[in-house]
Amino acid sequence: MKFFIDTANLDQIREAQDMGILDGVTTNPSLMAKEGISGEQNILNHYVDICNIVDGDVSAEVISTEYNDMIQEGEKLAQLHENIVVKVPMIKDGVKAIKYFSDKGIRTNCTLIFSVGQALLAAKAGATYVSPFIGRLDDISTDGLNLIDEIRTVYDNYVFETQILAASVRHPMHIIDCAKIGADVMTGPLSAITALLKHPLTDIGLEKFLADYKSVNG
Repeated sequence: MKFFIDTANLDQIREAQDMGILDGVTTNPSLMAKEGISGEQNILNHYVDICNIVDGDVSAEVISTEYNDMIQEGEKLAQLHENIVVKVPMIKDGVKAIKYFSDKGIRTNCTLIFSVGQALLAAKAGATYVSPFIGRLDDISTDGLNLIDEIRTVYDNYVFETQILAASVRHPMHIIDCAKIGADVMTGPLSAITALLKHPLTDIGLEKFLADYKSVNG
């Protein structure tokens, strides 16, 4: 399973990259705003900065909701760097835009997926990735992991090449469960990724090893 980090924070991206486990980055307008990145040119420059850190796909989201504007914006984003994947919302014009981009060889990430039907439409249009938001489904007492499982079944039935990118991951068990189900990619905060490192028996064992070494070696 690929590990993406969901942030626009360059320091967090560098930290994940330095761990040697980072495969890509996802961003959105909210994450850009959180980092104080505003203005079209500043946002475009920030995408390039991210691409220069990570050797993998970087999802850059269009903010347009009409077909022609999506095409213009997406083509501009795709030209920024070879790592850019154009992130398109799951709406009618978005599906139409995904088909256009697919025919042009521009990779896409269909975002805001909350149903199997939406994921099926995105795959039919040629999306590179679909992003089911499992955490947001959990927030409304719906099983987000079940959606991943259902999409996996449908895609396997028809051998769609579209990758399932589990988004809105909140904690390490989300990551583990997505891996069990067969999600191709997960994207989440750095805290969820680094939490996978932690286990109390690891800490106890390391402390014991070091204490034993010190007792005989000073």
